[in-house]
Formats: sequence, C-alpha cells, structure tokens
Amino acid sequence: MSLREVLHAHIPTLTPDSTFRDAIDKMDIYQFPAIVVVDDDRRVLGVLTEGDLSRAVTDNGTLVSLSDEAAYKFASKEPETMDPDREIGEALHHMLSKGLTILPIVEDDRLSGLVLRVDLMQAILMDAQ
Repeated sequence: MSLREVLHAHIPTLTPDSTFRDAIDKMDIYQFPAIVVVDDDRRVLGVLTEGDLSRAVTDNGTLVSLSDEAAYKFASKEPETMDPDREIGEALHHMLSKGLTILPIVEDDRLSGLVLRVDLMQAILMDAQ
C-alpha cells in the first residue's frame, strides 16, 4: 500500500507570514499535531509542531506575547518529506527512526498531503487483517 492511498489531501497549511495564533487555531480546528508551512507554490518550507509552539512559549515569553509573531520563526526548516508512491511500511520505519509524528508528502516539489505516524500504524494493522 502506498502513501498516496492513506494521505490526508485536504490539510491546513501556514504561510511564512502566518502568526503563532494562526498556527494554534488551525491545529485546534483541524485536530492535527503539526502544520506544514508552504510558499505560494505549495513548496514545503517547514513543519511547525505542538512541541515547537510549546518550546517557543517556554523559551521566549508568554503565549499572549507571541500571538502575533510569525509562526515560521519557530518551525523546523527543510523537514523530511516523502513521495506519495513510497510504501507505508517504509514510511513508518523512517518516521519511527527519525522521531517524526508528521510527514509531508511531496509530488513534483509541491505539497500533496501529509501522513501522521498513527495513520500508517492503522493502515498496516488494517491491511494485516
């Protein structure tokens, strides 16, 4: 089974100008533990996780004082990505070995979706039945 078969295609994204508040709002509304930062052509620039947001608050002040800051400032730049035709078992192994919870899926240099580690675990278990 390929990543194309299990990826989330309709996902929230951030731009480099999106604020800390925008990131929190989208994570809450869409119930994703991370958001991908893309440019105008949907090229992946970074990934911002709940952990990144938490560290930013711990290291840089209060949540309220950061609310209007650019969220991209706290994102992981040049994140790991994968092609949608890769196998889910390979992707899960890669995510586990790198400690990733989210993996942007890129086709023709553009974000086409993402997978969460738990999505891959669930797909593998369902496929095994």
